[in-house]
Amino acid sequence: MIAVIAKIPVQEAKRDEALAGVKELMKGVATEEGTLAYSLNINKKDPNTLVIIEKYKDKEALGVHSSTPHFKAFMEKAMTFAAGQPEITVYEEVDSI
Repeated sequence: MIAVIAKIPVQEAKRDEALAGVKELMKGVATEEGTLAYSLNINKKDPNTLVIIEKYKDKEALGVHSSTPHFKAFMEKAMTFAAGQPEITVYEEVDSI
């Protein structure tokens, strides 16, 4: 299993737009067969950093996700509200409950 943590810094004035953009993305993500979990979170210490926690069946599923039209559209839209480069970290899950 593959886990991803994506941290997206957003402009304070565009935080609501960013949240709406991720929620719209999630509608498409919900249709992806190999995507097992996708949750939107806000960093309590920095409410202008959105954190997306993702789980995929395997590397191929992550690749499919990254190539979908809804993901590409979100990435274009993200440029309008991002306050910097997102930090994306990919993990290989060893165990979970």
